[in-house]
Amino acid sequence: MKMSANAATRTSTGVRRFEQLSLQPEFKSPLQCGGGFLNPIVEISPVDTVKRLGTGWQGWFTESIHAPIGNKVEFRFHAPAHLLVMYNEGMRRDGETSVEGLPSSRIRNVTNKLTFVPAGNAYREWLETGASTRVTLLYLEPSKLQNGMDIPYAPRIHFEDSVVWATAAKLKSAIENGQTKRALYLAALSNVLAHELSRAEHDTVPVSSVNRGGLASWQKRAVVDYIEQHLGDQICLVMLARLVRLSQHHFCRAFKQSFGIPPHQYHVQRRIERAKILLADRAESVTNIALTVGYSQICSFSVAFRKVTGWTPSEYRREFK
Repeated sequence: MKMSANAATRTSTGVRRFEQLSLQPEFKSPLQCGGGFLNPIVEISPVDTVKRLGTGWQGWFTESIHAPIGNKVEFRFHAPAHLLVMYNEGMRRDGETSVEGLPSSRIRNVTNKLTFVPAGNAYREWLETGASTRVTLLYLEPSKLQNGMDIPYAPRIHFEDSVVWATAAKLKSAIENGQTKRALYLAALSNVLAHELSRAEHDTVPVSSVNRGGLASWQKRAVVDYIEQHLGDQICLVMLARLVRLSQHHFCRAFKQSFGIPPHQYHVQRRIERAKILLADRAESVTNIALTVGYSQICSFSVAFRKVTGWTPSEYRREFK
């Protein structure tokens, strides 16, 4: 049976932190919980070193995690649900990732990597962040991720697959952007993801193969760090291009090749992601949040927020808090 919100609160400090941010009233606990399982969502410690925001509906659940540079963080997970970790960006000075049944991984550049933890497998990761690190956690009850082949899922650590990434990103967006009532759409995406995760490793499509001609790793880190530090400012393309020693034209083309969108659109999306986290704090007014993320007029902020999320800021706060 499903845990109540209060039961979830007693599980760990990580759950308490999560519940304070954005546990929906209609979605008391993201996952089924049984005896012997450590945590129904990823436990993060120390809890105050990261910012996390999540939402979900009837077996679909997603979280966005942000760990600033220079922090030491540990993730732990062991539950009767599948977990897909998407490393949107990140560089660790030191760290180790382990999933039950696999050798551990100590790679440092985790940007665009994926880790898949099948239901019931233990997952642990610790890292000292060498750059701003953003991670998406996608949780799925086994009933939502059925490949129809009666083949058990295999755990995988730090693999690259642009096809899996694209489908998972669509599923995350659908969960977050008010499409949770479209159960058929969510189920269809889950079915596609199930088949893609079931493919043999030699059938996967490396992210690197579609990023040829993009920015080098050091250039991506430099640009991402600069944008994160100036979310509330107007950012000049000339400045970004100079930062990575490219012409403006070459920079714009390489940036889009690496991130899939132009620099301005990326900047807007990061502003909105930051705004989502701030909206979880009801003590902050929408006007102050708009100013914090760089919008001088509330109407401009509302338009940009709705374009990215499908909600106005006030609607998002009501639905996701």
